Amino acid sequence: MDVQLLRGLWSPDNQHQHTSALEYLEHLRESSEGWQLCAEMLSTGGSSLDDKLKFVFLQVLEHYVRSKYTAAQPPEQATFRQHLSQWMSALCLRDEPDKVFIRNKTAQLLSLVFVVDYPTRWPTFMSDLLTSLQLGPNAVDLYLKTLLAIDGEVVDREVLHSQTETERNTRLKDTMREQCVVDLANSWYDIMVKYEKTKPQLVCHCHDVIGAYISWIDINLIANDRFVGVLVQHLSRPLLREAAADCIHEIITKGMDPVYKTQLIESFVTVLDQAGVLKPIDDDDSDFLVKLSKLVNGIGVQLILSWQKLDKKDQEKREVIRRAVESKVTLLLAFMASEYDDVSAAVFDFARDYIQMVKQNGHITDVERGQMENMLYVVISKTKYDESYNFEQEGEDEAMFDEYKKKLKVVFDNLAAIVPDLVLQVCKDYVVTTLNRWQSSPYEDVEAAVSLLYNLGEALPAAHGNHFSGPNQVKTSVLQEMMRLLMISGVSSHSHPSVALQFFECVARYEKFFSCEPQYIPSMLTAFLDQRGMRNRSPKVRSRTSYLFSRVVRCLRGQLAQFTDDILAQMTDLLTLAPPENGQLPPLLSKDDQLYVFEAAAMLIVCGNFEQQRKGEMMRNLLAPVFSKVTCLAERLAQEQDPRRQVAVASSICHATSVTARSSKAFSNQNNMASCGCVQLYLDALQLFINCLIVGVEREVIGAGVRQLMHRLVVCLEGEILPLLPPASQALLHTPSIHALTEYLPLINQVITKFKKEVSPFLQNIFVPLVSAIFAALSQPVDDNEEEEKRTRKLLQRTYYLFLTTIVSNNLLNVIASQEPSVLHQVLMSVVQGAVEFPDPVAQKNCFVILRRLTENWGEKDLGPPHFIEFLYTQVVPACFHAPLKTTFDLNDAQTILALHESAMCLHCVYQKRGEELLSYLRNEYLPKMELSPELINEYCQALTSDTKLFRNYSKMFFQRAKS
Repeated sequence: MDVQLLRGLWSPDNQHQHTSALEYLEHLRESSEGWQLCAEMLSTGGSSLDDKLKFVFLQVLEHYVRSKYTAAQPPEQATFRQHLSQWMSALCLRDEPDKVFIRNKTAQLLSLVFVVDYPTRWPTFMSDLLTSLQLGPNAVDLYLKTLLAIDGEVVDREVLHSQTETERNTRLKDTMREQCVVDLANSWYDIMVKYEKTKPQLVCHCHDVIGAYISWIDINLIANDRFVGVLVQHLSRPLLREAAADCIHEIITKGMDPVYKTQLIESFVTVLDQAGVLKPIDDDDSDFLVKLSKLVNGIGVQLILSWQKLDKKDQEKREVIRRAVESKVTLLLAFMASEYDDVSAAVFDFARDYIQMVKQNGHITDVERGQMENMLYVVISKTKYDESYNFEQEGEDEAMFDEYKKKLKVVFDNLAAIVPDLVLQVCKDYVVTTLNRWQSSPYEDVEAAVSLLYNLGEALPAAHGNHFSGPNQVKTSVLQEMMRLLMISGVSSHSHPSVALQFFECVARYEKFFSCEPQYIPSMLTAFLDQRGMRNRSPKVRSRTSYLFSRVVRCLRGQLAQFTDDILAQMTDLLTLAPPENGQLPPLLSKDDQLYVFEAAAMLIVCGNFEQQRKGEMMRNLLAPVFSKVTCLAERLAQEQDPRRQVAVASSICHATSVTARSSKAFSNQNNMASCGCVQLYLDALQLFINCLIVGVEREVIGAGVRQLMHRLVVCLEGEILPLLPPASQALLHTPSIHALTEYLPLINQVITKFKKEVSPFLQNIFVPLVSAIFAALSQPVDDNEEEEKRTRKLLQRTYYLFLTTIVSNNLLNVIASQEPSVLHQVLMSVVQGAVEFPDPVAQKNCFVILRRLTENWGEKDLGPPHFIEFLYTQVVPACFHAPLKTTFDLNDAQTILALHESAMCLHCVYQKRGEELLSYLRNEYLPKMELSPELINEYCQALTSDTKLFRNYSKMFFQRAKS
């Protein structure tokens, strides 16, 4: 054993030493005597070894047990067990215990030997462990760690086991129940009593073991007077109580008969209650309170589960359990109201299950209704923000509270589903009381009140989101009353951003209120447009209200027509583009926020009650400042020499393109660009931005905006955009990077899909330059370490195949057929290559779609380009076999199966076009080369002559057999 060489494992700076050490370690793991050397070092020189070496030796032994021990000869196994026993004794007799990771690894090693040797080769394993307990605390620690490791190997349900392992584990548990579980339980009791004052960490460890084993041992071994008495005592000991609470939780969640489970829980609750354990709600130890809350939650959930398991005919027993649950609700509410949110959240499952139990029971008693009301008040109270919440700089604590509020809202929604009238009345009382005195109330109360009003919109469902009409007149009336108060109370002027945000959220959620009561529209609009909304001092409020304003305008566009001129006048500064590198105060709205404002302004114009000429004029007035700004920016860009300033100017032009594109979202089928007299406006806009591209500086930045605008105009315009496609494409692809090509192809796909035959001349002209640029980009060398570059190229290749798929799927095959033979051959071969070689099932599927479409149109004599029939037999047919046989073609993957189906449909299409000719080729030439039997060849050809669906299913089975 070269110990010094192994020390090189911890010398990563010395590459030679480190490599030599790794090689030597691998030699020890794989050689027949390596484990023996390590075992001897541990059992004879353990005390003089440092911890790192001990761990390495234990790893070698672990490798031996996992890979070689089972098949070893009995003498070798006996030697190993002897060394292991000596190492155990050495560990247990140390004056100072070894490091935790050494003890844990030893326990794991023991558990691995246990599952192999017990009870056959090492029948005294458990008794040996129990005997070792007399060696003192170190032995107790190793004993408990070993039991937990055995649980991980044999019982842990989160570990996936094979059928053989599952059967082995069942036998092990059965044997342990027969031979040693009683002794184990007695040892646990002795450990808890003996060490509760001197070694509390061992007792906590023992609690963990009991909690792990209780799921499969006899409950009576633990649920008895002596054990329960000790566990309850431990709940009052600061160093033991958290582990004790977890242990009791595991005991009461053990699967058993509902009636017996109820009796067990009730007996536990009685003892805990008598000991005063369940009442330390004022305890300042939040960690323990979480454990206690989890225990209370387990009590409630398990009782309700028992109630659900009982037959509904067994009313008497169900009533007993129902009363047991009812008696725990006060406890539930006490923990739910805890000042610690994690304590409160720990009983949410109990709360939700209780609500569902009441719902399933059908009839709600007065007591239950009272409990629901109490729970609702707790929910309202806990909804309030804590005074420590930092709205300006939200961190982890704030994120945790936001998550807590989401869980709390689930309870609120459940309550609203079962007692909607109660929830509505309680919320109304709270909202009305708070809003009437909001100026003298803490902001937390005011925000909670407005939040309640907002949450009612989800908790109380309404047809099409309209809460202000329908059969429930009470709800309609109450919500209208609260919304009126929200609008007239002045709470929108609250200085705290959380209240302001919640006010605007309410306005947007209940926008149909303003259709019912339009007299409140002016005050609502004013709130959005002044310092309460988009001019608020809080960037967060400004940003959110910009979005909400666009939503409100879209929903109320009919009712807002009369206010359009006034709104636009007030929005002038919000619609002004900020200059690049603005050295003055930052603009009120960010670039993203400004997109929503432009969308809202355009929506007001397009949907207003104006004549066509007036709409066109207003839209020009809206966008003219943008275009004027762009003209100046383009001139500046052409002259600018500083690269940093060039980027800033280009970003401003891109933003101008984005707001122009966003304004087009106002148009619809009913109010299209033509009917609003805006066609030429947007064509001129597109030409303006194309001219910015021609400047030749920062093409990528400006190009992103131009593509975005073109995507919108393809949707909004008809053939008027076609003349601008060539200059736009030329400008976008002037210097075609991989990114530019990848982003451009979806635009062309959109154009093809919409205009089809109309776009054929344009495609004819652009096809060769575009495809050549793609091939050139994909052929550039790339470093093996450039993972991002590889992903980018893979995306371009996939997008290229989608482009070809779009062409053939829209009957534009003439674009491909009319190319020069060399170009056509290159394109066709690239498709075959993609079908076979490109390890991307989505792209492979598209490639087979292309080949099938080409076959459908050109698969008969004289219908397609010259030599296409030859191409079918030399390339297409082989591709349908080569692709599925590739190792990268995973037949267990859903996307790959779709590619397989498409390849089968492609080959079936060849058969439909070539008939017996194909069958003869497969029988006599191609399939024999695959070394298939004549019977299998006949079977395959017979399947090919069946319908497409049968052949698809057969193909899957055929290739599964071929790859097995």
